[in-house]
Amino acid sequence: MKAFHDQCGIWQDGNSVELLINGEDFFTSVFEHIRTARREVLIETFIIFEDRIGEGLQQAVIEAASRGVRVVITVDDYGTSDLSTAFVEEMVSAGVQIQLFDPRPKFMGMRTNLFRRLHRKVVVIDAELAFMGGINYSVDHMSDTGVTAKQDYAVLVRGPIVADIYRSTLGMLGPALRGSFAPLKAVTRQAGSARMLLAERDNRQHTTDIEEQYLLAMRGATQRITIANAYFFPSYRFLRELRNAARRGVKVTLILQGQPDMPFVRMCSRLTYTWLLREGVVIHEYKQRALHGKVALIDHEWSTVGSSNLDPLSLALNLEANLFIRDRALNQHLHEHLKELAAAHSKQASLKGLAKGQWWRAPMIFLSFHFLRHFPAIAGLFPVHGPRLKPVRTPDVIPQASELKRELSPDQEKSL
Repeated sequence: MKAFHDQCGIWQDGNSVELLINGEDFFTSVFEHIRTARREVLIETFIIFEDRIGEGLQQAVIEAASRGVRVVITVDDYGTSDLSTAFVEEMVSAGVQIQLFDPRPKFMGMRTNLFRRLHRKVVVIDAELAFMGGINYSVDHMSDTGVTAKQDYAVLVRGPIVADIYRSTLGMLGPALRGSFAPLKAVTRQAGSARMLLAERDNRQHTTDIEEQYLLAMRGATQRITIANAYFFPSYRFLRELRNAARRGVKVTLILQGQPDMPFVRMCSRLTYTWLLREGVVIHEYKQRALHGKVALIDHEWSTVGSSNLDPLSLALNLEANLFIRDRALNQHLHEHLKELAAAHSKQASLKGLAKGQWWRAPMIFLSFHFLRHFPAIAGLFPVHGPRLKPVRTPDVIPQASELKRELSPDQEKSL
């Protein structure tokens, strides 16, 4: 096994990778591996909905826990706020351990804990294989839901990189679990030829690691950059690297939302279009369904798949995790898929189209670029709260999240 260091982490050699497209690929594979787990299942996610996908996850983890597999699920209290008591009780009664990330009370029925969310989507099975990507446990990631379906991606990986992912998931255990948790020995034998790096964004030492990996790769790009991302309103320096790459002849293609689940996000993205289009960047708006993916490829080897959007929330506030992968086969697979997506289901943006009847665009572009320049400083104004990882022991915990108390020491709170 070889490890390659750079300023943001360690590249691990000898891994295998499988691209999973949409819920059809992802849920089938995840549920199958949970059902065949022998010792342990660790899951982190932003959303679990109580629909047929959430119920599928529930039954898979109950089956695993019933045969003695240790199952720990960490969910974000903002994303997963409305599970019923009965749904949770079935899992807890079977031995599934559930943690809530940062539970907060609702105010007049509205969720109040908007910022610094647990947005990671990770599964580790028996410390031998791992899933990472952007797919939540909800039925809207299935194509058969029609116009409400989301286009999204994940990867299944094996090899030395799993040890890094496993350590990261262990780091998300709350103090109530950490004291009694006996970690497995991660399997580190080589499984393929892919080099991989796990990059995280947290509120400690890794505040910009994911963005830095993008920037390093874009600066070195010589042929192509293709980015497909759900929420595109990145930092000023990110936009500058895209512009610089296009100026030196790199083919830069963005695939962004054309049927957004949040229209405001599309408006923000469009404020960057003119600046990029003038430099030769090609922008496609994906129209078939809502684009929820967070993937990119550069040249013919580098790819990334993960949970991080390219917007201020993901780049400066939320807890995120991406895999950066050097593998020609994955790069080519993703390239062909995105090329087809753009050709068959997208509309290309043009300067002429953007100029029609939008007199407010120029001042808004000016304001947005100044906002992006200063957002890192603005982000520092938001409270850096501790994770408040509270274990669910009784069936009434999720409905009564407002009664939960912090379990971290002041020092632990500051560290996150």
